[in-house]
Amino acid sequence: MRSVVCMGVLMPAMMLGAQAYAATGGGVKVAADEASRRVDITIDGEPFTSYIWPTSLKKPVLYPLVDDEGVTVTRGFPLQPRPGERVDHPHHAGLWFNYGNVNGFDFWNNSDAIKEENRSKMGTILETKIVSTKSGPTRGELVVESVWVTGQGQRILDETTRYVFLKRAHERVIDQVITLKALDRAVFNDDKEGLLGMRVAKWLESPTEKGGVFMDASGRPTKVASADTSDATGVYLTSEGVKGDAVWGTRGKWCTLTGHTGDHTATIAIFDHPKNPGYPTYWHARGYGLFAANPLGRSIFDASQPPFNYTLDKGQTAVFRYRVALISHGVAAEEMDKEAEAFAKEDD
Repeated sequence: MRSVVCMGVLMPAMMLGAQAYAATGGGVKVAADEASRRVDITIDGEPFTSYIWPTSLKKPVLYPLVDDEGVTVTRGFPLQPRPGERVDHPHHAGLWFNYGNVNGFDFWNNSDAIKEENRSKMGTILETKIVSTKSGPTRGELVVESVWVTGQGQRILDETTRYVFLKRAHERVIDQVITLKALDRAVFNDDKEGLLGMRVAKWLESPTEKGGVFMDASGRPTKVASADTSDATGVYLTSEGVKGDAVWGTRGKWCTLTGHTGDHTATIAIFDHPKNPGYPTYWHARGYGLFAANPLGRSIFDASQPPFNYTLDKGQTAVFRYRVALISHGVAAEEMDKEAEAFAKEDD
């Protein structure tokens, strides 16, 4: 069995489940353990990711993300800090879906680091139900339900998410179909803090990142310290040919982040879907390791545009579809264009 980079305390539970399934011939295994607040996903007996909702986080996440060669591409902090990692933005854990300003409540920046006097302004996404799990030779599925709750205790959105985990040659894929139903009028005020986000491992950060002070939607500063970037190799590229640090605040139907650690090259690709609100998405992609697709911000990225302020009236629903691919090699733009075209033809 291959080793996994920096899996830490997650390894024993995941590996035990992986060994049990390996005896059945491999494939994509989706195994729920509600008592431990997790669902483990393995491919051919090897860890891929886990859907977790620990009490230390304010939303469910997929963590960690591991490619088909056993290399972890997500940051360890705050769940499992690793030596030399940046320790800013404690709300950046794994892969998540939330937003920075819904009816004035901040779901994106919420964490235990928020001061008591500010918690009423935040929002929390609470896991409520594992609807179903399915395993198979080349794909597994997980359907879950959760609810968005404001800092004043009001439930404003029901969320149902279907994850599809795909096994491919030299590639692992996660498709997400997120359905939001408004329990009251919900306004996603134009904001940079959204929507599908992940925080990547140190070696996938940009070698040109110098750190700095970044403001959230409420004007709260977060300092990203300068760090040793000698092992940082990450480079963003969008479908529009924008590259590197220039990607932030630009639009595109896909974006990749490619880097290497030792002799291992990995690419993370995120694909937007034409049926998503705000398509093509803006990329909230930072050199310090935040990789996010935000289709609900507009004027925040382009001052010449009017605010989007996407709104759901009570009872209305919105569906968001994303594909996230972990590829254990570099990729060409033409390959990503073909993948985007194939994904665009899928309705769910």
